[in-house]
Amino acid sequence: MIKNSGEFQSILTSGLEAMGLSTLQAPTDRLLLFIEELIRWNKVYNLTAIRNPDDMIYKHILDSLSIAERVKSRRYVLDVGTGAGLPGIPLALALPATHFTLLDSNHKKTRFIIHIVGKLSLTNVQVVCSRVEQFQPPYPYDLIVSRAYASLAGFVTSTQHLCKKDGRWLAMKGNRPEAEMNALNPEFMCTSHSLKVPARIGERHAIEIQTSLH
Repeated sequence: MIKNSGEFQSILTSGLEAMGLSTLQAPTDRLLLFIEELIRWNKVYNLTAIRNPDDMIYKHILDSLSIAERVKSRRYVLDVGTGAGLPGIPLALALPATHFTLLDSNHKKTRFIIHIVGKLSLTNVQVVCSRVEQFQPPYPYDLIVSRAYASLAGFVTSTQHLCKKDGRWLAMKGNRPEAEMNALNPEFMCTSHSLKVPARIGERHAIEIQTSLH
């Protein structure tokens, strides 16, 4: 286990409460196991530039869960450019009724995600190693999320073939990306939502996008 795991459990629990997410009943022990395995694999595979465990709790776990309320009503969710499984793994742990596909073209990262899915006994996660342009799923997605994938225009354009007609995109950003929002094709409507996150994470927004051409 992580050193001072009780302290990290406290950080995680208080963070969830401060964000108004205590009703999610997120399994904090499994979220911490995710961090523990990420630390262990990161020493060899360099999966994330964040190496401090409490920074990982804030900037990986709590940040990922900040969009949980906007994801929980969706049945099939695609996490594009998931990297080390973010935001997909924390969301999958907190929202067991939602099915998540975690997509990344980096083999070492998807290898880690496959490992952690087994370690956490997650039955609502599919891992796919593929370039997004080449990915052809058996069904389109209700919601496509990204945390650090591309500009809004690049995000929507590259994944449009994967989204249901009435589906939506949700891009996690820092400051409200006015220029990116303005650069979107007029066929797309976007709404900016300020995310409630601990001050340590900094300003965060979720940009929700849908097509106006149903």
